[in-house]
Amino acid sequence: MKRLILSTGFAWAAFAAMCQQKTEIKDSFYSLSPVEVRAIRASENAPVTKTNFSKKEIEKANLGQDLPFLLNQTPSVVINSDAGNGVGYTGIRIRGTDATRINITLNGIPYNDAESQGSFFVDLPDFASSVNSIQIQRGIGSSSNGAGAFGATINFSTNDLNKTAYAEINNSYGSFNTWKHTVKIGSGLVANHFSIDARASQISSDGFIDRAFSKLQSFYISPAYTGKKDELRLNIFKGYEKTYQAWYGISESDLKAGKRTTNYAGMEKPGEPYDDETDNYWQDHYQLFYTHRFHSLLDFNTAFFYTPGKGYYQQYKADEPYAKYGLPALVTGSDTIYNSDFIRRLWLDNDFFGNIFSLQYRHRKTEITIGGAITKYLGNHFGELKWASNGLTSLKDWYDLDAKKTDWNVYTKLLYKFTGNLDGYADVQTRNVRYNINGFRDNPELIVHNQYHFFNPKFGFSFHKNDWRYYTSYSIAHKEPNRDDFEAGLHQQPKPEELHDWEFGVEEKKKNYSWGTTLYYMNYRNQLVLTGKINDVGAYTRTNIPESYRAGIEIWGGITPVNWLNVSGNIALSRNKIRNFTEYIDDYDNGNQKENFYSLTDISYSPSIVAAGTVNFYPVKNFEISLPAKYVGKQYLDNTSNESRKLDAFYVQDARLSYSFNYKWMKNILLIAQVNNVLNEQYEPNGYTFSYVYVGQLTTENYYFPMAGRNFMVSVNLRF
Repeated sequence: MKRLILSTGFAWAAFAAMCQQKTEIKDSFYSLSPVEVRAIRASENAPVTKTNFSKKEIEKANLGQDLPFLLNQTPSVVINSDAGNGVGYTGIRIRGTDATRINITLNGIPYNDAESQGSFFVDLPDFASSVNSIQIQRGIGSSSNGAGAFGATINFSTNDLNKTAYAEINNSYGSFNTWKHTVKIGSGLVANHFSIDARASQISSDGFIDRAFSKLQSFYISPAYTGKKDELRLNIFKGYEKTYQAWYGISESDLKAGKRTTNYAGMEKPGEPYDDETDNYWQDHYQLFYTHRFHSLLDFNTAFFYTPGKGYYQQYKADEPYAKYGLPALVTGSDTIYNSDFIRRLWLDNDFFGNIFSLQYRHRKTEITIGGAITKYLGNHFGELKWASNGLTSLKDWYDLDAKKTDWNVYTKLLYKFTGNLDGYADVQTRNVRYNINGFRDNPELIVHNQYHFFNPKFGFSFHKNDWRYYTSYSIAHKEPNRDDFEAGLHQQPKPEELHDWEFGVEEKKKNYSWGTTLYYMNYRNQLVLTGKINDVGAYTRTNIPESYRAGIEIWGGITPVNWLNVSGNIALSRNKIRNFTEYIDDYDNGNQKENFYSLTDISYSPSIVAAGTVNFYPVKNFEISLPAKYVGKQYLDNTSNESRKLDAFYVQDARLSYSFNYKWMKNILLIAQVNNVLNEQYEPNGYTFSYVYVGQLTTENYYFPMAGRNFMVSVNLRF
């Protein structure tokens, strides 16, 4: 409470000081963003490491692949796909941190799953077709709503006003029988006040991996009222996904044998693989925004949201005991049958709702934002048995567990211009999390009640003169453990994580070239990582490690030497280390775990080099040849720096042709042809490993998620 008072006192002191100022701060990307998004975005002069995406850049890359693939060319980004072609379940890492540590917001509203803290973009099919702009902040970034940022923040904005009427039909087709169909319409501004935008999408693919099909559907509708001082907007968008599971990867032996498309999902069924080993999920989003402009310098915004979701994944499980599901054995005459094959569904039914708000003042030397959010999550986890080969001995669901999570935060951001060239930045946030878990599937008696209170300050300076900008910042962030971490057991409960982030950047922007570099040092306390240690029910669990860090340099640049050519690229070099790490290995001979100690070792999934580059040619008007490329250095599958447990480095070269023209009454026709992985690189950006001792021998099992070789997509986009 004391920190909340300090935060509020700071806000009003700053507010009183800023009332003495006279002119506004200008930044087109920031200023033109909707108010609710501007509250959490970093402006041009804020000392935050960031990358901005415009609508034009998004449209050029949006051929049906999931959102992480649109961000692949940005610094320090590594992406992966379970199905191998970017459709269905995908993942993203920024500076080595995965999606559970990346804060995601949609129009300022939290998107990360409240319990796992992951972001499942498969539940937002073709959301990119409704996005107007994206900002990626690397490091802790500025205060936002929702899960703590422990490596990056990504915020998406869909709420821009389209003043002119339009209609679009976008169709794509490609390898693996991949289809994308999108229809978009917008009324433009009607009677100077009203507008409505709508979209419907359907995406399907057979996937590169065997049986890894995806069937995705979504729609988006956004009516709005825009007045001189008031704006009201309602967003309703829904997504449905049905994907065949491809979560297991393939073994190292199958990979070496060239069986890159092997899928173990469904193969417990005797004979042919089970054809309905699928993940099924429905997710709805309701967002209501209200903005009031008190005068030209002061805006207030509030939004209420409700996000219900429901779904299950279905599995065929062979020869499992009835007792595992709380069922009695089957008695037939004098025989007792203890095991059976089962088809089961693991369900999640949840509701996420809340309110966000912000008050923004911009005037001459001062820009201040006071904002926050309160959210509530209600989750029900339950299991359903659909069938048993020997018959169900009773109609009983084997678990039914609830979870509740309340999260609120208040933040104040101040950007103050000390001189014409020097800006100071201060950002303080207080966040409170209350999380109650009433048991786990394999540990129903474990009840967890936790409450956390975090104080997250951020400070920095930015100096800009003659096309140069220098900035430096220091930030602190905290993050609560996720649901699986709490299953460690009553005596192994995890601690929250803490991150201290130092950033220093230099940028130069000229008419025909620009470049920049960022030095960063991210020091973790009690970071949660996999060590091989098992929990009370024999599952691997993450463990707090006292000291770890990420240190690196990111360099980016672009040049347009002549009007028919531009070149851009970036490279990130980093050192990602854990101090005093203990590895645990199952010892089946003795029924315990062996321990190996490492004084300094690499953090898993953290390549020391990530680079991207694009060459664009414009041989004739409206015709573009683009050659995007990506290089990712080797990554270790665990935290031991063991060369036998790693993902090899890879280089992927793509090629894209695009041509746009007008035809009669059509505003624009855009044709795109893209070849992915032109050089047919055989690579795996993701995987996992585990080791054990048996009969005196150490065995390591590595599993990989292969990506598709050479493949293509073509697209025809019509705008009326």
